[in-house]
Amino acid sequence: MATDIRTSSLEKPIDVAEYLFRRLHEVGVRSVHGLPGDYNLVALDYIPKTGLSWVGNCNELNAGYAADGYARVKGIAALVTTFGVGELSAINAIAGAYSEYSPIVHIVGTPSTISMKEGMLLHHTLGNGNFDVFANMNRDISCAMAKLNDPHEAAMLIDNAIRECWVQSRPVYITLPTDMVQKKIEGARLETPIDLSYPTNETEKEDYVVEVVLKYLHEAKNPVILVDACAIRHRVLDEVHELVKQSNLPTFVTPMGKGAVNETLPTFGGVYAGDGSNPGVRERVESSDLILSIGAIKSDFNTAGFTYRVSQLSTIDFHSHYVRVRYSEYPGVRMQGVLKKVIAKMGKLNVKPGPVANNEIPKEDQDMSNDQIISHAWFWPRMGQWLRKDDIVVTETGTANFGIWETRFPEGVIALSQVLWGSIGWSVGACQGAALAAKELGKKRTILFVGDGSFQLTAQELSTMIRRELNPIIFVICNKGYTIERFIHGMDAEYNDIQEWKYKDLLDVFGAKPEDSKTYQVKTKMEVHDLFNDKHFSSAPYIQFVELYMEREDAPIALKLTAEASARTNAKE
Repeated sequence: MATDIRTSSLEKPIDVAEYLFRRLHEVGVRSVHGLPGDYNLVALDYIPKTGLSWVGNCNELNAGYAADGYARVKGIAALVTTFGVGELSAINAIAGAYSEYSPIVHIVGTPSTISMKEGMLLHHTLGNGNFDVFANMNRDISCAMAKLNDPHEAAMLIDNAIRECWVQSRPVYITLPTDMVQKKIEGARLETPIDLSYPTNETEKEDYVVEVVLKYLHEAKNPVILVDACAIRHRVLDEVHELVKQSNLPTFVTPMGKGAVNETLPTFGGVYAGDGSNPGVRERVESSDLILSIGAIKSDFNTAGFTYRVSQLSTIDFHSHYVRVRYSEYPGVRMQGVLKKVIAKMGKLNVKPGPVANNEIPKEDQDMSNDQIISHAWFWPRMGQWLRKDDIVVTETGTANFGIWETRFPEGVIALSQVLWGSIGWSVGACQGAALAAKELGKKRTILFVGDGSFQLTAQELSTMIRRELNPIIFVICNKGYTIERFIHGMDAEYNDIQEWKYKDLLDVFGAKPEDSKTYQVKTKMEVHDLFNDKHFSSAPYIQFVELYMEREDAPIALKLTAEASARTNAKE
């Protein structure tokens, strides 16, 4: 049961909920995703008082996806759900955020400490008096937990949870009982910002690792750089960009690393994903005698079905909590400090040029006659020609995730995908969160590419985008079902089919005003070409929705290769 702190002993008394939301504002959160429930209603009253805005999503799963997208653009996000039914609806999204290193502060409104202590038979419970069961479910997908059951420790728990969320770049779980919301705690702590700095390496150990890295780097005849997702998640892009520019080494990204590197640089060579790599990339990377691998996540879809052919003997791995040189691992040595010193000391290196990425359309796909259907081989490089500096591009698990490998980005593009967790429907919610974050940052365009099957899982978030006056450009790839599943197993199976919707009519269904929205339907290359050349469309003045028709059995080459590998893996005995 919560006990009070004597208000007279507090220098600047403040309610627990206000303290929590002010701390979130301090670290950059401006909008809070989630849904109301009777265990969080009083807490929600504090959101506007603290300079934050309430989003209000259509369901908790979508809200979790949206918070994920928001966090990837703004750096951190907040999600509020209610005990049991609400938090469990969001748990898939939180698991995905944990898997993919996306920092979300998940706040769960719970019954009062008195009710929980007495084991009362309350709604939203399992009826067995166990009020810890849902927290236990969240334990393994949260990097820190804070149960605000006692005002004496509430501020410390809040600060620690938010710090861990930022530093580890993963979700944290905070419970806020109804009788704790208005308890008074010390507000003077707010005068001291939360320390969000990363732990520094032990100097002697760091210097030794730097010397080892430099030894192999100077000996290498044709080294390359390979950048992956954790370089983005653990905020080392400044160091990565400096390394790429100063070294002049051929630089590649993995599928999850798209957007980590300025792809307009002459040293950028494209996407490396084993057999699914861009033309010329696999040969260049796998022939290298030293790969500087930064933030690697070597999952099946990130490696085109584990088709990497790279030896650890020719690899130096840089990670958030260790560096591995060949087979020697140095735990507790963070990559930030090591990379900074390597850049400062590396000097001139042996450089063997690599391939240069581009958005050239393959010759066999260049026919633009009026009846030419849209192919993946044609669309993705053509779309790359249309993208602009600082766009935010969201791609769904499936055809879009793999198609984007064939697109060379302009400078400053932020790419959002969920290659590792791969929950279909994620991108629609993530697009809402990303578009909201973009609006707060003054970024103009957020663009979503999602398959028709995936879109049907989370289509309701169109409503939130309209309600919050966001302006994403949404492309729904209409190809009659679950394409990636077809290529893994069951090309003609009924379970991979879906009901065809009148997708573009949904803006009207969800209440978009005709003067603040527009829909399109494109079925040929020429129609896409004309759409991309439409200046009003490209200016993204309001929400726009495009039905993009492709053949059912067409898919990016990388998807086909990865699906074949996945099928083989699934069939292993």
